[in-house]
This record gives sequence, structure tokens and C-alpha cells, in this order.
Amino acid sequence: MLNTRTINYMELIGNGKSHGVPPYQRDYSWSEEQWEDLWNDIVGLMPDPKEHHYMGALVIQEKSDRKFLVIDGQQRLATLSLFALAVISKLNTMANRGIDPNSNQERAQQLRNRFIGETDPASLTESTRLLLNNTDNDFYQDYLVQLKKPLNPRSLPKSNNLLWKCFLYFTQQLDKLEDLETDGEAVAGILSETTARQLLFILITVDDELNAYTVFETLNARGLELTTSDLLKNYLFSLVKVQTDLEALQRRWARLITTVDHRRFAEFLRFHLLCEHSKVRSQRLFKLVRGSTRSPEDVFTLLDELENRAELFAAVSDPHHSYWMDLPDAKPYIRELSLFRVRQILPLVFAAWEFFSNEDFVRVLKLLSIISFRYNVVSGLNTNVLERVYPNAARAVMAGEAKSPAEVFQLIKSVYVDDEKMRQDFSLFAVNPRGRKKKLVKYILSRLEEDAGRRSCDFETDPGTVEHILPENPAESWDETFPPGLQETSMYRLGNLTLLESSANKKISNTTFDEKCEAYKKSTYALTKEIPEIAPEEWTPALVNKRQQQLARRAVHLWRSDFA
Repeated sequence: MLNTRTINYMELIGNGKSHGVPPYQRDYSWSEEQWEDLWNDIVGLMPDPKEHHYMGALVIQEKSDRKFLVIDGQQRLATLSLFALAVISKLNTMANRGIDPNSNQERAQQLRNRFIGETDPASLTESTRLLLNNTDNDFYQDYLVQLKKPLNPRSLPKSNNLLWKCFLYFTQQLDKLEDLETDGEAVAGILSETTARQLLFILITVDDELNAYTVFETLNARGLELTTSDLLKNYLFSLVKVQTDLEALQRRWARLITTVDHRRFAEFLRFHLLCEHSKVRSQRLFKLVRGSTRSPEDVFTLLDELENRAELFAAVSDPHHSYWMDLPDAKPYIRELSLFRVRQILPLVFAAWEFFSNEDFVRVLKLLSIISFRYNVVSGLNTNVLERVYPNAARAVMAGEAKSPAEVFQLIKSVYVDDEKMRQDFSLFAVNPRGRKKKLVKYILSRLEEDAGRRSCDFETDPGTVEHILPENPAESWDETFPPGLQETSMYRLGNLTLLESSANKKISNTTFDEKCEAYKKSTYALTKEIPEIAPEEWTPALVNKRQQQLARRAVHLWRSDFA
């Protein structure tokens, strides 16, 4: 690290300095929420020239005494440049309207030279102080810097469109300052004084790419899920120098990020690395990749590996993904794993897909679903343990040490909850069937119903609804058999929940237990028809326990591994 200091916008952009965004950095992405924050900051500073506002840290890499690469901060610098252009445009408009034309034209030109760019006295070409990335720079230089309106803004790429909208936003805000409508000096002062001198940055200047990315990684450690793809992308592209290779890398990277989703890239990368490394912390992802990726050949090797797993990563969260069209037997277990929201399994899923037959891969998915239901859903045990067990098993599969689902089970059986604990935990299991948990409750009841009724009962397509035997809002008549102090703790116990036809459910939602029993007797659901037999006269906490224990015994054999 060369230097860390506080600097204002004038010092940052002045003295002929130019700042370039690396060609493949993230496109411009700020929207009105960020523009409004900046505008409010500037307006808030205007009454008091002694006030300052910190804009955060900028990380730049020094290429020469006047040329710098922006490693972190391009969104802020681009937005400030657009604000400067809006002020210059405002002064030009005032001059064109005959408002102190000579002075306002001179102000506009001086501000342009100071904040946007200057014309070289020898070549007469204009060099701008800011160069954006490959996607945005042409539009910025050819339209915005020239204060030229695009012919069809709607047809612009998304980031170009945002740049244009940002310029329009600040133009409109300046137009709303009616007290400055004829005061060109005050309008110019918003940029040359308030913005230039009162907005401060913590400037971190580094001398090489590795230091730049190390600082960037440190600053963004808390938001790694949002920055890892950009951070890694910048580093990888910095290693590739041949233009044709850069173009190929750009195309392939775009497809990769589209497949796995930019927001989930850090998660994907971590689970990919766990197939090779015993411990991978989210905060050190970039450092780990950087240590093993040093050349263009390494870059494309890594890209090959990521591409091979990207589609599967996306498909594991989506049972309707086209990935499963040729493997329909996998869909029920993918659907369950998606419902359970268990992600630690991914290294083992990667390994099983790559080294097992389709049939054995499906058997591994079934095993993972059963273990996840017992360990995660019912027993709610420590998921940190899974971060060690599943990657270890994955590496064993890849090394040829586990060649079948049965051998995989031996490696992960430490997280297979035994039957007795499963029965005990299921006997006490309670969940509020609302929001995301609504589908989970229906899944459990549907699987139990399939087992009891010996018929298909798919939780996603079956028309039945979840019925609370003790209602969620019980009338006072329930207090005689169900003490009020126990109602809240019993209401969401599985023993108090059952499937019922929607029409019947609406009719009996808050009625007496006797009336509910009449509807239960007519139901087509086997577990629901059993309720009047379990409780012919009344519904009590003891009967909730009794019914849930019966369901627990059924659940133990229903969610049991083939290898246990």
C-alpha cells in the first residue's frame, strides 16, 4: 500500500489526473435511490461551507503520476461526473436563454476543463478525466460528455440507460432550484465549491494489482456475497492479455454469471472449492482462488471447472429445471431438498453427479433428502457439522474411496439421526403453517397421508388444506377441555394438524369439536378419518400428544435410509 489519506473531490479529479475503470469491471448500476442520497447530501452541505460529508473509501491503483485505475469506487465517480455534466448543461441552457450569456458560457467551459476533460493544445483532441468500462465508456464519451441526447434511450443497454437517467435526474433537480434560476455563479458554485471541496473520500492508493484486490477484498468482507463475482472477475481478466482470449473469457463469464445468478456466485464458488479444500471460509474465497490461479492457462482451467458445475448448482434449487428432464427420478428428491433449504449438501451432489451412475446419483439424492429431513427439519441440529461431513464425503467420492451410495452413507452416517431420537423429536415437532412453512407442513402431512391411505397425495397438487383441530382462534367453549394456558403451545403441533377438503375446512374453521368430527368422518383423508376414533368426544392436550406419537412412529419408518 502506497498511501492512505483523506481527499476532496477537487484534489481527486484535478491537476490533469485521469481515472480509468478496468475494462471488465461491473457496469454502471446505481439507480434513483443512490442518486437521491447524493443529491440530498450535496443540498445539505450548501448552507454551510465548513461542513463536510464522507463518501467512503476509494481504492485506486497508480499506473503513473497522473493515470490511475479505479479498483473500488467507480459507481461514485461516474455519478459525480454525471452530476458535473448536469451543472455544465444547466449553465449552457442559461446562456442560451440570454441569462448572462458570456459569463455562464465561460463558467461552463471552466467547469468542463476542471471536472470532465481538457482539449490538448497540440492535437486539439479532448481527453476526459474518467474512462468507464467496455459496456459504458462509448456511450459516456460519445453522448454524455458531449451533452448529446441519444436517439432512442429505451433501446440502450441497461447500464447505458441508467447513466442517461442519472444525468436527467440531476438536470431535473437543478431545475427545481428556483432561487438559482438566474444566478449562474451560484449554480457553478454547487459544483466548484460544495461538491468539489466538501465531499471527502478516504483515498487508498496501491502500487500493484495484487495489493489492489487484497484491499478491495478487505473492504468488502462483510458484503462478500455481493462482490465476490466482481472481485474475482477483475482479477481473472487482469491475467489475460491476448484480445481474442479476453473476448472469449468475457462471453463465457457472462454465461456463467447468468447461470448461477450474480447474487449466489459466492455460495457457488465456495461449494465448488470445498470439493478440493477441507475448509473454505466465505471471507477468504478470493485469496484462495488467487493463490492457485496465476496464469491465463489457470484462468481457463478454473472457468472450465466452474462451467461444468454451474448448471447443476442452479438445478439443485429448482425441481422444474430442464436439467431434470432426462432424469425424472431425481425430481422428487430435488423438490424435497429445495423445500428443506439445505445447501451444505452441494459438494457431495457435485461429486456424486460426476462419479456415479444416474441410478446411484438418484439414490444419493434420496439419502440426502432423508438425512436432511431428520437432521435439519425435525431435530434442528447444528448445521456447522454438515460443513465438514458433506465436503469430506465429496472428496472421498472424487478420490475413489467411496464408490457407491452405501459407502457414502458410511461416511455421513454421523449426521443420520437414529430412529429413537427421530421419534422423540418428531413427537414434539411444531411449526406454524404460514408463509414458507406452509408448504413444509403440507409436505409432511401429505407424505404421512400417502403412507396411511396407500394412495398418492402430492403436496403441491393435492387440493386439500391444512386444518387446525384446535382452531387458531378458539371460542371460549374450547376452554373446558383444552386449558387456555396450553392452547398456544399445542396449536401448531403436528398432532393438532391434518389435511381436509377445502370446502369443509371453511365451514368448520372455528366450530366445536363435535361439529369438526362430523366433517372428519366424511373426509377422504385416512389420517383425518382416524381423528374421531382417537377422540370420539373431546380434544385435549393429551390426545394431541397421543396422535403425534402415532404420527412419529409412522414418520420413523417413512423417512428411513435404505442403508441404516
